[in-house]
Amino acid sequence: MRALPVGDDALLVEVASGEEARALHTELLRRCAEGSLSVREVVPAARTVLLDGLPDPARLARELTTAAVPPAPPRARDVVELPVRYDGPDLADVAAHWGVAPREVARIHAHTEFSVAFCGFAPGFGYLTGLPPRYDVPRRATPRTAVPAGAVALAGPYTGVYPRSSPGGWQLIGTTDSVLWDHTRVPAALLSPGTRVRFVPVGHP
Repeated sequence: MRALPVGDDALLVEVASGEEARALHTELLRRCAEGSLSVREVVPAARTVLLDGLPDPARLARELTTAAVPPAPPRARDVVELPVRYDGPDLADVAAHWGVAPREVARIHAHTEFSVAFCGFAPGFGYLTGLPPRYDVPRRATPRTAVPAGAVALAGPYTGVYPRSSPGGWQLIGTTDSVLWDHTRVPAALLSPGTRVRFVPVGHP
C-alpha cells in the first residue's frame, strides 16, 4: 500500500488489486460511520482510494501504510436486476473473441453476478466486475462518437451501462431501459460501489 499526498488536504492510496481497493474503501467508510475518521469524501477506483478533506493527511498516511486492512465483509444481499436485450451491434464481435455463438455470450453474461467496483466516466456509470479473466475484451479500435443511453457494454474486465448518450469505445452487447441516473431520485445513481447486479434477458439476442 502506498499513500500519496494530493494538495493540502487529500490523500491517494494505491493498493495492489481491485479487491484490496474494495476492502480499503469498506474499512474507511466503517471508520467514518463510527466517527474515528473525519473526511469530506472517499472515492474508490480500480486500484486506488482517494480521501478528500482530511484534517491531517500525513498522520493518516503513516497509519494506513503500517496497518493491515481487514478483508471486506460479504456483499449486501440485495441485488439490482437490470432487464437487457442482447441486441448490441458488437455482440457478434464479442462472440468471435470469446470463441462462442452470440447466444452463448448472452447466456454467460446473464448467468454472472456482477458487483460495482467503482463509479466514474459519467454520473451513474458503474464499472462492474464478475466475468472471469478469459472473457476480457479489448476496446474498439475506433470509438463511436455517440453511444445511446442504456447501452450495455464490455471493455477489459468490466461491464458498464451508459447512463446517457456519449462518445465511447466499449463493445456494445445489449440494451436496457433501466434509468441509471435520475437527479430527481434519492439517491440519483441506481448503482454505487459494492452494489450487486444481475442482467435479466428479455426478448432474444
